[in-house]
Amino acid sequence: MTQKGRRWVFHENAQAQSAGEGVTRRILAYSDSLMCVENTFRKGAVGVLHSHPHTQITYVVSGRFSFTIDGQTRIVSRGDTMLKENGVIHGCACLEDGVLLDIFTPMREDFLE
Repeated sequence: MTQKGRRWVFHENAQAQSAGEGVTRRILAYSDSLMCVENTFRKGAVGVLHSHPHTQITYVVSGRFSFTIDGQTRIVSRGDTMLKENGVIHGCACLEDGVLLDIFTPMREDFLE
């Protein structure tokens, strides 16, 4: 597990955790106000519709995903970004194996439990 406020977080030291069927999560650098999280999806994996009191930006590192944000669905791929503000319902389905990089403000304390 990474430590809050750690200046350097090397990928090989960030432990992968299951985040659902076909999804792994790595908590990378974070502070009280900001958190970086890598999510690796296998084709067919689903990020169920949900909301949370954090603003989130998702960057598609690789793969293709069908994303639904606030009732609107789009296909996204490498290089695309999505903004999900506090309380907005969102989720995704992985169409091709891929990696998403999420930035949260404030940090997700629930991910550390």
